[in-house]
Amino acid sequence: MKPTVCITMGDAAGVGPEIIVKSLQHPDVHDMARHVVVGDKAILERAVRLLDAPLTVQAVESPADIVEDTSVISCIDLQLLPADLPLGEVSAAAGDAAYRYIEKAVTLAENKDIDVICTAPLNKEAMQKGGHMYPGHTEVLAELTGTKDYAMLLSSPKLKVIHVTTHIGLIDAVNKIEPERVYNVIRMAHEVLRRAGNDAPRIAVCGINPHAGENGLFGYGEEAEKVDPAIVRAREEGIDVTDALPADTLFFRAVRGDFDIVVAMYHDQGHGPIKVLGLESGVNITVGLPILRTSVDHGTAFDIAGTGIADEASMIEAIRQGVEMAPTHRAETRPE
Repeated sequence: MKPTVCITMGDAAGVGPEIIVKSLQHPDVHDMARHVVVGDKAILERAVRLLDAPLTVQAVESPADIVEDTSVISCIDLQLLPADLPLGEVSAAAGDAAYRYIEKAVTLAENKDIDVICTAPLNKEAMQKGGHMYPGHTEVLAELTGTKDYAMLLSSPKLKVIHVTTHIGLIDAVNKIEPERVYNVIRMAHEVLRRAGNDAPRIAVCGINPHAGENGLFGYGEEAEKVDPAIVRAREEGIDVTDALPADTLFFRAVRGDFDIVVAMYHDQGHGPIKVLGLESGVNITVGLPILRTSVDHGTAFDIAGTGIADEASMIEAIRQGVEMAPTHRAETRPE
């Protein structure tokens, strides 16, 4: 059996519906998995017309009813939005719907009806206007699954980055960095790469300050207080992890191939290098959840919604990486 991938439609006023339709036109996407979209059938049909795609959208009750035809998009139709929802505008209705799509997908995953959730982008302002006060997908998924210990991992062909902190201000981020959290993120990085088939992951850790503090020259000893104890603990457990290193050279070394994953201390420290390598190739993976979730590493792109020029490459890569990590796929491909 192929893994079953559930694609959530994201914010319907953005490019999510377009990149879903574009992705499901690729034969290799169908070769790797079965797909069902949780969203609104009328919105997907509008995207099909916009792109003049040779596809039809069919409503289904559950993943068990997926239509095994590459010209058909199977959609669990929640019927939350009007077909003429304005594109490129922040909408409370679209923000609420984006949350409801995730909520439905989590239920399907927890019931083992699907193997992977792959999320199209949502708009944080719209979701909050819709009554759901979260900073992003990751936090929504963590609360819906009752997960306390989780992290955001960004993956591209040349670089993987996992974050100690994400959607908080820089001053708050430094305050939130503590040895227990840094250790847990190092451990999660080790475990996720091991599950993906890397028996001996090489993990690099960013410092907090310029030059990783340079022995107290910069900052107030944050590396020694907040990061070093976590590294010592991880090494005691046999994890291959570096000292805290200067981020300005560490990412170059990681892209060169010296390390398998980088532990970033805060949002922009990790996101910047990934996005410089190309938005179209980045994938967002939530580590620590009891379910498997991947996502595109770009936003709703309201400025180009409805133009048909949105690039589907990140969505295809998110599907591919989700399939690679799916239990069904691993069971089928594991050597005897």
